[in-house]
Amino acid sequence: MTRQFKTITLSAVLVLVGGVASTGAWSSNAGRTTYMTFSETVALPGVNLAAGTYIFEIANPNSGSNVVRVSSRDHSKVYLQAFTNSIQRPEGLAPDRVITIGEASRGAAPPIRAWFPAGDSSGHEFLYRH
Repeated sequence: MTRQFKTITLSAVLVLVGGVASTGAWSSNAGRTTYMTFSETVALPGVNLAAGTYIFEIANPNSGSNVVRVSSRDHSKVYLQAFTNSIQRPEGLAPDRVITIGEASRGAAPPIRAWFPAGDSSGHEFLYRH
């Protein structure tokens, strides 16, 4: 496991603890919205997210939609709004771990593979073109 991968994963988990704890105060859809802070650049399909805080949320939480929206902390910019595949949380994945990150080639931002809203047994797999 590379040092960069460990750093991003640890940072995401540490920030998530604070983000999830305060999500209820910031959103009416507490279980369907996650504030994530990254210490380094990460990738989503078609876009890189620089270090910073982002909101991951279901675009229409009152539907069965698998459309995920990722926006800036203040909702002023949408970085991604895309269909995702519904997937089950992998066995052994810690309950407080809400994202999985894939490997990247040298110099490229590691891709976020899936997002698991806090408390959900299923998540959203991002679709990358290869």
